[in-house]
Amino acid sequence: MSKNSKVLNLKDKISGNEVDLSLCNLTEVPVRELALFPKVTVVDLSCNNITSLPPEFCNLTHLVKVDLSKNQLSSLPDDMGNLMNLQHLDLYNNKLTNLPVSFSQLRSLKWLDLKDNPLELGLAKAAGDCLDEKQCKQCATKVLQHMRAIQEEVDHAREKRLLREKELERKREAKQREREAREREARKREKAEEKEKRRKEYNAQKAALAAQEQQKKKSEEKKKKNGQAADKKVAVESKPKPRRSVIGLIFKLLLLLLVGLAGVAAVCRLTDLQKEAFCLPINAAVDDGLSWAKEQQVVLRQLVQNLDLYQ
Repeated sequence: MSKNSKVLNLKDKISGNEVDLSLCNLTEVPVRELALFPKVTVVDLSCNNITSLPPEFCNLTHLVKVDLSKNQLSSLPDDMGNLMNLQHLDLYNNKLTNLPVSFSQLRSLKWLDLKDNPLELGLAKAAGDCLDEKQCKQCATKVLQHMRAIQEEVDHAREKRLLREKELERKREAKQREREAREREARKREKAEEKEKRRKEYNAQKAALAAQEQQKKKSEEKKKKNGQAADKKVAVESKPKPRRSVIGLIFKLLLLLLVGLAGVAAVCRLTDLQKEAFCLPINAAVDDGLSWAKEQQVVLRQLVQNLDLYQ
């Protein structure tokens, strides 16, 4: 069947604001076709073989009354709460066990039938028997209350989960900050150690250079001292030895001769040897010398007297 024929058939089933699609052996809801008729607010899909509603079904926000009884629905879309105008919903005789949490947002819902569904205990208790109009209205009210409680629990659980995730994130961030702080401290310590190492190496190099310079200075001083000592030695060695004066030698010889003569004269004149033959000429010479000296003394005295007269 083509899309146009579907639309044509759907038009044939529309009466005013209602469309009757019951007993059509449908396995799925013609959502696209229903969306083309926004004035249709009442849809009867009962007595078909529909197993699920597509997510797009929740976009049919113009719907007011929907009959899905006697189908094979095992679940409803998560966004079922988007049908804000829905007032009447018949889900009798399906395979539902739970309702989506968003069901609590159907604030316009006034009538609900959930009997003959394998509902979970809490939901079944809230739904009641739905045997008449009054019970179906009560079912709508109580089920909405039940779903709102579930919604609050879900919201509370979500908040707790968000808080827990936030706390975990905060702890992760704190650990990350601590790790980054440790890494910064480690880098800072490494830089300080590297700087200290370079400083020690610099000081060691400086001390080695100073020691080399000191050693060089001492070596130069030692060489200088050795050079000065060598220069002095050379100067001393190169200093010319005084030449012996011939005159001095002659003078010394004469002095020795005179001393010898004086000794001989003293021996010959003062000892018993004066009568010996070799002493006679010596004594004569001594006497002549003494006489000559006396004469010279007289001459010298006369010369002094004359000088005094001239003064």
